[in-house]
Amino acid sequence: MYLSTVSRPVTDPPGTGPRRRRFALVSGNVVALGTVSLITDVSAEMVAAVLPLYLVLGLQLSPVAFGVLDGVHTGATALLRIVGGFAADRFRRRKLIAGVGYTLSAVAKLGLLLAGRSIPAIGAVIAVDRLGKGVRSAPRDALITLSTPPEALGRAFGVHRAMDSVGAFLGPLAAFAVLLVVGQSYDAVFVTSFCVAALAVVVLVLFVRERPTSEARDDPDEPKVSVREAAGLLRSRPARRLVLAAALLGLSTIGDGFVYLLLQRREDLGLRWFPLLAVGTSLAYLVLAAPLGVLADRIGRLPVVIGGYTALGLTYLLLSGPIDGWPLIALTLALYGAFYAATDGVLIALAGPVLPARLRTTGIALVQTGQALAYLVSSVLFGLAWQAWGPQNALRAAAVAVAGVLVVTLLLLASPSRLASRKVSP
Repeated sequence: MYLSTVSRPVTDPPGTGPRRRRFALVSGNVVALGTVSLITDVSAEMVAAVLPLYLVLGLQLSPVAFGVLDGVHTGATALLRIVGGFAADRFRRRKLIAGVGYTLSAVAKLGLLLAGRSIPAIGAVIAVDRLGKGVRSAPRDALITLSTPPEALGRAFGVHRAMDSVGAFLGPLAAFAVLLVVGQSYDAVFVTSFCVAALAVVVLVLFVRERPTSEARDDPDEPKVSVREAAGLLRSRPARRLVLAAALLGLSTIGDGFVYLLLQRREDLGLRWFPLLAVGTSLAYLVLAAPLGVLADRIGRLPVVIGGYTALGLTYLLLSGPIDGWPLIALTLALYGAFYAATDGVLIALAGPVLPARLRTTGIALVQTGQALAYLVSSVLFGLAWQAWGPQNALRAAAVAVAGVLVVTLLLLASPSRLASRKVSP
């Protein structure tokens, strides 16, 4: 249970001190945003759980074609993240911009009904859905940073991502239940997903507040952020290193669809069980997200991010190694969930203190854009490698890429992280 601290003074009440405040619960705005993300992820993961099967087995897409669509799913609209981030900073309407993004993603679920079996139409609908995600992600994360003291950002993002992962856990289960009731009717999954996404927009409108904490409150007399000021953000060396590191980390990530397809093919799992693979990942994410967020506040955020990508590399090696059966399934999903728990919110928590408050949404959007564009490239390259070398060799190459990227990331961020990652003393 979490109590609201939005707009409350941060001074210690009588009889308490910094140690007690360190264990204070996250703000009400973080909980409200977490609830929106939870509901949205139920909707998104319902579709994501069946989309690889629909595309590869239903429409007979090749690995390369699937890689292109999977990259589009995350990367094709990445540049619009910067537009959304800049608009939120300039007009100081982060909630409004986030709401536009959530609405676009909800409408896209209905678009899948109209696309039918047309690959270009499906690609266009997926692009609209990712446009919505791109527009909303930076304003949402900026609202979290503005509703949280810097020393508690890891915990706040951990709690938010844990709530988000509850939705990711429930979404595939909901898709499984729909398919169990109506048979192999993907249309029923898409309609149900739209209804759930619409509910998330309602919760955003009613319960999320635009107003940040008192110490980060927008000054109405402060001049608006200009394009020139936003463009100059990358002149800051810490910000530039963060964006470059995020892009490199994104380049080492091949995407959920590939991981689950490879696991399903290797273990010859029945098609109706395919959506449950995402449930295993989400369960590990749910269990680990908040503890790893707290750990990141204590020991530094960079070590936790490095540990997460180490888990990703081990996931690739497992899928290409000698282990099989249920041990392979359990270990793969646990490591993959640990990867997300250690990186998804912690990387943004690492970036938050480096970025100026006026340009925080734009800066977060730059980090996310770097990752998304690199992910687009990575998905296409992995699809080509799978088709040319076979899945096992492609996975080994991906594991080597993760190791190389981690070395470069350490070189880029080791020094800035000591300034940016404010540890919480024991």
